[in-house]
Amino acid sequence: SLVWAAWPGQLFQGEKQSSCHPLSLAWALGYNSSLAVHSLADGTLLYACAHTAVIHDVPGSRQYHLQGHANAISCLCVSEDRRWVVTGDRGPEPLVIVWDAFSGVPVRTIFESHAGGGVGAVAISQDAKYLVTISAGTVQRVCVWRWTCPDDSPACDAELSPELGFQDFVIFNPRNPYEFVSNSKTQVIFYLWVRLTHPLLSPQTFGSAVGRFTQSAFHFNATQALTATSAGKLMVWDTACPRSLAKEARGRMHGVRATKVVPMQEESLTVLVVLESCIVTGDVRGQVKFYDGQLHLLACCSHSSVGPIRSISFTKAPSDPPDASSTCSSTSSQPFATSWSAPSNFVSLALNRNFILSTSDATVLRVATQGTNFEKVMEEAKKAVTAIACHPRQALLAVGSHCGLLKVWDYQQPQHFVSRIFTGASIQCLSYDPAGSFLAAGFTDGSVHVLHAISLLSCCEVFRFSHGPVTHVSFSHDSKYLATADEKYAVTVYKRVLRNGRGCWEHLAGLYSHYKPIRSILFGVQLDSNKPRLLSLGEDRLLVEYDLRSSSKDQLVVLHRVRVEQAAVPLCLAWYPQLSTESFILTANSSYKMKLYNVTTKMCRKILLGPTYGSPLEQMQILPTTSAAEPRKHYLVYITKDKVGLQILPVDGNPHKSSAFICHPDGAADLASSYDGRYVFTAGGNDRTVLKWEVNLAALEAAASLGGEDLVPFYSLLEGGREGEFFRELEDYFYYVQLRSQGIDTLETRQVSAHIPLEEIPSVMRAMGFYPSEEEVEVMINEAKFSEYVDNGEQATKINLGDFIKLYINHRPAFGLSMKAIQRAFQVLGSDNENGDKVIDRGDLLWLLQCRGEHMTEEELAVCLTTLLGRHPEGGRPDLDTCDPSGAAALMEEEIPEEITAERFTASILGLPIAE
Repeated sequence: SLVWAAWPGQLFQGEKQSSCHPLSLAWALGYNSSLAVHSLADGTLLYACAHTAVIHDVPGSRQYHLQGHANAISCLCVSEDRRWVVTGDRGPEPLVIVWDAFSGVPVRTIFESHAGGGVGAVAISQDAKYLVTISAGTVQRVCVWRWTCPDDSPACDAELSPELGFQDFVIFNPRNPYEFVSNSKTQVIFYLWVRLTHPLLSPQTFGSAVGRFTQSAFHFNATQALTATSAGKLMVWDTACPRSLAKEARGRMHGVRATKVVPMQEESLTVLVVLESCIVTGDVRGQVKFYDGQLHLLACCSHSSVGPIRSISFTKAPSDPPDASSTCSSTSSQPFATSWSAPSNFVSLALNRNFILSTSDATVLRVATQGTNFEKVMEEAKKAVTAIACHPRQALLAVGSHCGLLKVWDYQQPQHFVSRIFTGASIQCLSYDPAGSFLAAGFTDGSVHVLHAISLLSCCEVFRFSHGPVTHVSFSHDSKYLATADEKYAVTVYKRVLRNGRGCWEHLAGLYSHYKPIRSILFGVQLDSNKPRLLSLGEDRLLVEYDLRSSSKDQLVVLHRVRVEQAAVPLCLAWYPQLSTESFILTANSSYKMKLYNVTTKMCRKILLGPTYGSPLEQMQILPTTSAAEPRKHYLVYITKDKVGLQILPVDGNPHKSSAFICHPDGAADLASSYDGRYVFTAGGNDRTVLKWEVNLAALEAAASLGGEDLVPFYSLLEGGREGEFFRELEDYFYYVQLRSQGIDTLETRQVSAHIPLEEIPSVMRAMGFYPSEEEVEVMINEAKFSEYVDNGEQATKINLGDFIKLYINHRPAFGLSMKAIQRAFQVLGSDNENGDKVIDRGDLLWLLQCRGEHMTEEELAVCLTTLLGRHPEGGRPDLDTCDPSGAAALMEEEIPEEITAERFTASILGLPIAE
């Protein structure tokens, strides 16, 4: 009903309804310039932005987002009547979606199970009844779909030989829906549904080089087809018999031959469009030329600043009168004069429609056929967008890209505010100072620019003290210090000083404080003063704090250097809000864990299960809040590899307190939050887009409340839940430990309690299948021991079942035991045997267990081996004092082969199941 009752322009009628999701896409900056931009109406554009198709009403500064893909959109097309939009992606499970452009409703979803590598090209017939898709795999498959019928299989399909090249363009014959053509760079294929004709082409075919093929189209005379080439030529194809709309044409054999090559110009042709009465080409010089059916030039328009043309799309309706030709102008459109040559009767002879140009350098322009100006509608980043930053006091967003473009947006309007191009430079990171006066930019050449926040003019000389690309930049809370980190593992600090009565920036000192990539740098405030403090976190598992007060020119002093991880890799860092009397630093690691460290002692106080949405947290920030009603409410915003999410604080391991959404399927590069916490921004790196997300905290709180309170959310994380066998087994172990702690053989009256001693925690954990290291055991016991120390000054000596369940869920591996982890260890520690398998020598294994990592004594090793290898079948463990180490060695030789693989170690020694 939504589709049948829809009408053109309905999408932007009425007030926009608020979303029921914690994060909803509000605006998209940038677009995929490798795909075409389509004109749905004069002033309304359709283009792809990451995994979303955007319908953009330029004069109204409004967007509607067609969201349904989980992977980046790889192709899109629109029907002739501009009613139906088709999008395809290149995910592991490729998806093709047909949308109603009037209502924004997806009307058909096709799972392209045979499209290995995703969907590479798509087209819709003139009558909008049929779709053709071409897969993007090594072996391409062409499928024709009757998309209006509920069929799960294509009407017909064919597999293409790799010798035909990668077919990346396809189009239907507008006069025969049973016929279409595709081309690669070297070959053109004509299809009559199940039949295809492939004229074998070689340089000798035409006696001269024709260049590489770019696009093909059917001539409006119904007997010819055309192919544009990179040599500026048009190939003309003739068929042996005329085409017909009759159904008999479906079974007619194709006879297609290339009749001639027409040199059109010297420059490469990039676009070919056939209208009702003229042929239009676009080239690498930004020229658009119009020809009649005999390929005689009718008109040409060009401008020196227009780059290589990627697509040309004409409006459906007649163009507006001359006095209304600027209706698609917006605050971002910039008219400039163009060279336009055409006979006086060109409009009446050829067309009366305005058109949209998109270029390969990410520029979109509108051209009015009755005017003499191009209008620049969009000009976006030409290379990866890796840096974004929000102004701390105004609705401004700074966006930096690898093409050197620094652009500031007013994200409330939204409209372009100011920009600057750094020629030959690539921006890698950005940061505003807390006062909103400066904008610091770090570049891939190691330079650092400090700019005026509004004008983007340089405030001082360019700093070149980093010997590698600058990856992080940050200001102190008082705007007196600026710190950077680079790919050479160095932290560099700059200081603002008074010179000749004026404030200026100068280099203070730098230090190679890490030996692996630096993941975060973070300024904070001293607890006992208002002085800044600086920390850095690296993949070397080190948290380094610097003594800024004691540092001097060329001497950066380290105050503390603490190892924060044993096996996992720390990925990001943030100051935890003051939710209790104790102050914390929050980290997130590669094992999906979040850790709280005391800001003074750097002692790990808690380990908590973090969001588990396919990949660990890459960046996180405390969401700014301006709410005076609930000052104790705080939230965390984060990005993973491809998602953006929100987390309710305090972190406690409850999965219902977190929510995440796909933002950039090919990888999120940066994260920023508006000063009032209403919006979150994500940068997509190589997809060259920035997405603006509207925050709905009420929806997040509602989702968390639906997940239950107290222990209810944690029961759901146990296998079988509260009523399952796993929970009953946990209860049994819990009470068995009470019996053991009171003495198994005692005859005294048992004291049944809801608690167990803290020292029994590791035993129950191992009984439940979680095998913590000695360091992890110490952290768990300390976490329970000091859980209430700050509040009442007392150390706990026991733990109840509810707290134990939380401790177990938060500390155990997020996804259970992993065979891959053991295999990775064998990759590092082992060597190849004659079969090419990674193995560890039996003697080397003994040495590693006793000398590396948390090494075991010979007696401890003897106890473990005799137990693991079944020498105590009654389930007990040998007495450490009576165990014979030499017997353990003999047992090793008897039970364990000389060469040990990861699979044998897991199944035969550890006795753990191996997943299929």
